[in-house]
Amino acid sequence: MSNDALRATFFAECEELIESLTEGLDAIAQGDRDKETINAIFRAVHSIKGAAGAFGFNDLVAFAHRYETVLDLIRADKLDISAEILRLITRSSDALAELVELTRDTGSASLDPVQDLINDLESHAEAVKAEEPPEPDFVFAPLSVIQIDDPSPTPSGFVIRFQPTAAFYTNGHEPARYFAALAALGTLSVACDTSAIPPLTDIDIDENYLRWTLTLSGDTDADAVKAVFAFAEGLCTLDVSPLADAQEPDTSPEPTDPPASLFGIPLDLPPSGPATAPAITEPTTSPAVPNAAATPAQSAAKAPVKTATTLRIDPDRVDRLINTVGELIINHAVISQKLAACGINNDSEIMAALDDYRYLAREIQEGVMSIRAQPVKSLFQRMGRVVREAGEATAKPVNFISEGESTEIDKTILERLADPLTHMLRNSVDHGIESAEKRQQAGKPAIGSVRLTAAHRSGHVVIEVADDGAGLNRERILAKAIEKGLVPADAKLSEPEIDALLFAPGFSTADSVTNLSGRGVGMDVVKTTITSLGGKVGITSVPGKGSTFTISLPLTLAVLDGMVIGVGSETMVLPLSSVVETVRPSRSDIHEIGPGECVLSVRGTFLPVVDLCQLFGLRPVRAAAADRSYVILDASDTSVAIAVDAIWDQRQVVIKSLEGNYGTVTGIAAATILGDGKIALIIDSEALVGLVAPRRTSRPLVELEA
Repeated sequence: MSNDALRATFFAECEELIESLTEGLDAIAQGDRDKETINAIFRAVHSIKGAAGAFGFNDLVAFAHRYETVLDLIRADKLDISAEILRLITRSSDALAELVELTRDTGSASLDPVQDLINDLESHAEAVKAEEPPEPDFVFAPLSVIQIDDPSPTPSGFVIRFQPTAAFYTNGHEPARYFAALAALGTLSVACDTSAIPPLTDIDIDENYLRWTLTLSGDTDADAVKAVFAFAEGLCTLDVSPLADAQEPDTSPEPTDPPASLFGIPLDLPPSGPATAPAITEPTTSPAVPNAAATPAQSAAKAPVKTATTLRIDPDRVDRLINTVGELIINHAVISQKLAACGINNDSEIMAALDDYRYLAREIQEGVMSIRAQPVKSLFQRMGRVVREAGEATAKPVNFISEGESTEIDKTILERLADPLTHMLRNSVDHGIESAEKRQQAGKPAIGSVRLTAAHRSGHVVIEVADDGAGLNRERILAKAIEKGLVPADAKLSEPEIDALLFAPGFSTADSVTNLSGRGVGMDVVKTTITSLGGKVGITSVPGKGSTFTISLPLTLAVLDGMVIGVGSETMVLPLSSVVETVRPSRSDIHEIGPGECVLSVRGTFLPVVDLCQLFGLRPVRAAAADRSYVILDASDTSVAIAVDAIWDQRQVVIKSLEGNYGTVTGIAAATILGDGKIALIIDSEALVGLVAPRRTSRPLVELEA
């Protein structure tokens, strides 16, 4: 595997580890102080540090080392998780994630922006270590017994039988460091059994032949002893028995002087007896991996854990597969159209077989799309960092709540959602959430809430950003719009129309420019990005109760359900998600209200009429209003009536991008290939409404009969 491939794998694993880290911190914030939760957090940071060191990412290693030092103190119960410490380790998690992203994007990361955070981590670690008593010194001598402090038996304590597996060593573990950690719990006696060592010629260097019997005396409990070996779980055989209940005779080797030779090879060992060596202050551990060598007692005590398996695939391969499935769908349309041209009845056997082909192609397409689908969990976790940073920048305490993190969405869409959601969440904190004082005056909790949710609804992914703040100040929004010349001074706008002003380029209600807002580009970016993805944005707001921004997006960008229409001599496709209904009105339902402007009356509601032939410079096949069909579209919370010459069919079409060859074409989203081999343009409903809204022409959009 090439170095680039290894780096890509490293950063992919970092994303998973940061997800695990964030989950653990969220659990702690909700009151879960379980040892395993803290151990999982430590393992994630330690794994990132170890792998980053292999690639020479020294700054990333340096920060992760300081971070894990504090986490190690927490898991050793030397540092309590107070509100200040929780905030510190959460900020450190955010910083670590940002350093990983920066290293991935640029190849390196500077510690300058996080130097204050590093100082905080070091100061807390030094404060704890300054209060610690010096650890007992001991030496681990092979084939001998080590006596630490007082080896005499005491009424309380434990007998620990410990035998590592080969995987214990390949994962970077060292028994002496575990013994040092045990020595901190009481008086420890260590005996090594070498009886299983085979002759030198039969030794497997990848195997382990040593086992230890340790006697720990002192006032401690079994949980504390087992916690020392937490990171060796699955990598060793471990038995912890109370000292008072140990009834079987002690079969551990008697303390003897070390032998002069081993397998006939002279050994130059220090004299037996007490010796001194530099104290070992902290255990170095690595993530545990499952091992079949666990004892039956351990297997019975622990329920089987399902391990989720993942398969990393080159995105180019997935894209090629998706394109092939698209060709399969097009091929089905070609066969269907040729059979219809031959006059074959729909109830014939061959048409029934073709229907089976269509269902099978649809299932394959959905299966392939699910490969590229990813849960929004990683994106939502990044947004949690955005909310915390915005809360600190505005001095507003904010709780971030996320729901529906398992909701899956196309990877292409997921990658482009980061910027829109960042702007929306910052606006919710900066403009939506009030200060703690104002909230208390309004009878609200001092801490505001921002909720980010995702769910599947009617073939779409719906993402909502909701806050419990003051809601939209529509009077202020309208006044700012008039001040900036976006609407006339005497404009009478409805609430949805006022809300839509938030998405206007350059619009902002901020009185001054800050790091979070004031330049009027945030919500414009949201609107532009979501529209380019084939989605739409909606707003609901109740004064004093808060606001909710709703994003509706297609599940995939590769295939869509469309309505095939005739526009002049051309065939086009309207996204079915924007179509409300189709109507064939009478002459009396169409009204000309001014030069070049008509409206269509539909059940007492008047809708503006858009003539696609005129808009795209085509000649209509049927100029008379009574001979034309109308498609009612709902886009950008605005309904319009589209005048077309024919409505042919509803079918699934494969999206073919035009941008690579033609750039952005206003009003056209993409193209597709029909069953007869013709190319049909896919209309961009959102852009179409924005294009015709200010349109004024001297000719009527629809020619009415006299």
